[in-house]
Amino acid sequence: MEYYDLIRSRETLRNYDPERNVPEEVLNRILEAGRLAPSASNRQPWTFVLVSSEKVLREVTASYQRTWFQEAPHVLVVVGDKTKSWVRPYDGYDSIETDLAIAMDHMILAAENEGVGACWIIAFDYEKLAAALGISDNEVVYCMAALGYPKAGYQKKGNKIRKPLEEIVRRI
Repeated sequence: MEYYDLIRSRETLRNYDPERNVPEEVLNRILEAGRLAPSASNRQPWTFVLVSSEKVLREVTASYQRTWFQEAPHVLVVVGDKTKSWVRPYDGYDSIETDLAIAMDHMILAAENEGVGACWIIAFDYEKLAAALGISDNEVVYCMAALGYPKAGYQKKGNKIRKPLEEIVRRI
């Protein structure tokens, strides 16, 4: 897909077919997009946890109580290692959230390119999710995304509402 068409057409999916798993080779291409993402000082402070087993999916989806989320056949969780991220020396800004957001964005766009729907989620119960994944003290869960194909008959809305450039760009 042409890049700008991909960006224009990408929409959040909240309508998953629980019976249709994403093939391993497609999942690997999505994960590869995250692996190739840039990070501050090339630290790559991430681990991508792909949850596909029914047992762990039940535990992970308990951290975000939405029916549509329970039906996603895969959940991708982006975990960061706080001991590996770059920290700006003059003010202590830690790049971990920026690095993890870039990696997730790469994977979300790769999923769209593969015809796989995704929904980026940050409003989860951190304690439940961390317990389900065995997150260590030096790690942080930044975000997760449901991944899967839409149910039969699903149609994209196609009405992305965004502010015009004149409202969001300052040229100086």
